[in-house]
Parts: sequence; C-alpha cells; structure tokens
Amino acid sequence: MAVFKKSFTKEEALQKLKHYCAYQERCHSEVKEKCYELGVWKKDHDELISKLIEENYLNEERFAIAFAGGKWRIKKWGRNRIRYELKQKQVSDYCIKKAMKQIPDEEYEEVLKKLLLEKHRSLKADQWIIRKKRTIDYMIRKGFEPELINSFYPSK
Repeated sequence: MAVFKKSFTKEEALQKLKHYCAYQERCHSEVKEKCYELGVWKKDHDELISKLIEENYLNEERFAIAFAGGKWRIKKWGRNRIRYELKQKQVSDYCIKKAMKQIPDEEYEEVLKKLLLEKHRSLKADQWIIRKKRTIDYMIRKGFEPELINSFYPSK
C-alpha cells in the first residue's frame, strides 16, 4: 500500500515556511530541506526562499551569529567545531567569519583553561601522559585548536 505525502500549494508552503523561520533562526539549507518535506516543486524553492529573505524571515548572517553564539555559550564548543558545523549547513564563509567575531578571545581562552582542568581532574587514569592525551582528544572533539590546547595545558 503506497502512502502519498500531501503536497502544499506555493501560498500554503510560504505560510508554513514563514512559521518555520519565525520559530527559530534557520539557514538556507534547512529551509530548502523543509520545502522538500512539504512537497513543494523544486522549481518553486528559489522563489519561496527569495520571498522569505525579502520579508526578513530568513537571514543567513543572523542565523550564523545566533548558531555560533548558542553553541559557544551553551555547549562550550570551540571555534573549529562551530566553523565545521556551519560549513555542513552550507553557510557562506563571510557569514562564518562574522559569527566567529562574536566569540571574545579572552573569554574563549578562559573557558578553554577551565574545561582543560575539569576534564584532566575528572579522568581516573594513573599515568599523567594518558590523562593528558585523553584530555587533549576531548578538547579537540569539542573544537578547540590543538596549538591553543597545548599552550594552556597545565604542566605536571
């Protein structure tokens, strides 16, 4: 038995997309994906996205800044991870650079130091070198730059 998805008209889809974008900041690729989910014809995607941009429902720069700020403040992700995630969402390099400027260097270094110490202390391995490697791996996964991690790593 085949299941058919309901297809929306252009006007209905525009209303749904406006609600989707008003709920939280979105990037172009997320809106395009939503168009597919709504069953909108591919030829209409660009027109709908243009309308959303014109009416200021969709703004990639605003999305990038909100995304970077949120991931930094809430999840304590490093710049590399944030940059990678934004690239995955097909955000432009210009918007990514703008978003990265929202993270103050002093605060970034303070958080890095704090996370390094917390992680190092939480590990149970007896050997200092094993704890160091696991801590550095964790920090790299969080998106911090290896050079910075090494420069702030506490000595024995």
